[in-house]
Amino acid sequence: MRTIPNIEQIVVQDDDIPGGIPVFVGTRVPVQTLFDYLEGGHPLDEFIDRFPTVRREQATQLLELLEQSLYL
Repeated sequence: MRTIPNIEQIVVQDDDIPGGIPVFVGTRVPVQTLFDYLEGGHPLDEFIDRFPTVRREQATQLLELLEQSLYL
């Protein structure tokens, strides 16, 4: 079984990074942007292509972490 990092290893919320909204660690890309892409029916590949500072691993780990939280 693969270990998924803590949310703090994937997402950061800092007042100096776009108004304090949650962004992917090491980027200025809001986490909400990923959700908007997926909700709009766009594939993960398109999001990664459009926002190359977000690593695929970050996006998939966040989605897996959120999925796991549904079962708590």
